[in-house]
Amino acid sequence: MSETLQATEQGTDAATPDAGNDESLLVREGDIAGDYLEKLLDLLDYDGDIDLDVEAGRAIVSIDGGEDLEKLVGRRGEVLESLQELTRLAVQQSTGSRSRLMLDVAQWRADRRAELSELGKSTAEEVLATEKPKRLRTMTPFERKVVHDAVAAVAGVHSESEGEEPHRRVVVFPTS
Repeated sequence: MSETLQATEQGTDAATPDAGNDESLLVREGDIAGDYLEKLLDLLDYDGDIDLDVEAGRAIVSIDGGEDLEKLVGRRGEVLESLQELTRLAVQQSTGSRSRLMLDVAQWRADRRAELSELGKSTAEEVLATEKPKRLRTMTPFERKVVHDAVAAVAGVHSESEGEEPHRRVVVFPTS
């Protein structure tokens, strides 16, 4: 268990990062998440290596290397989304503040990001060619953000989300 988590459990101030140091808080979030996920992997008797990073203003935690890890992803990433939320709650319980931590298991999110970027780009090009809006299937917030970013990189189109969770989708429109 990390010293940060031990200090937090003991109620000492040693784990409290400097309030002005966002990087320190993000590293602490990653440590807490890593400890939480390590305990989970031990309980499940799954093998996996946990990698911690800070990128784009958020803690990034990746689990790679085990044979059973795809079970932690689930169909269309549903289990991964739930596991990420539980991990964020564990971090919040320890730090007292909401976490934007991103969890990836078995490179699923990284691979999905590449697929969705291509989908966003090809949809944008199709809308440019046909000059007709196109609605995509329902997506998670993570998926929608990746598609919106890919569409934004193509001149002459824009995207919006429509619908209510869990049925929100991206719609790509030609720019007037």
